[in-house]
Amino acid sequence: MRPTLTHLALHVPDLQACIEFYRQFCGMQVIHERAGKGAKIVWMSEPGKEHQFIFVIMPGGIDRNLPDTDYSHFGFAVDSRAAVDAIARQAAEAGCLIWPPRDEPYPVGYYCGLRDPAGNYVEFSYGQPLGPGSEAMSIP
Repeated sequence: MRPTLTHLALHVPDLQACIEFYRQFCGMQVIHERAGKGAKIVWMSEPGKEHQFIFVIMPGGIDRNLPDTDYSHFGFAVDSRAAVDAIARQAAEAGCLIWPPRDEPYPVGYYCGLRDPAGNYVEFSYGQPLGPGSEAMSIP
């Protein structure tokens, strides 16, 4: 059997702020909470993907303070350019938009970027050969 990526674990400076960010912008939900290592540990997932991939979020982290030129990020696909634009507008109002919507050649597509409360960058894209609708695309 080959390994399968199942989760990403993050220590964050403000657990509740990160939970709210991933609920609001990514549509994720808390699927499990427990005490652990002196603090609450939270598992979050996209609805229906609870057995495929989760974020494990734990307090005790420090702000990542990524520079503007750092493109390390978590990537979420959306189903339209309008969805990218809507997320960017909402993020601008919340003060967490870091990359305004932009188009780049295939396979990058149309995307915007946000900064989560822990300093991680989060991309929302449309037109990549990953995520909703990608079955009809191929990666050259």
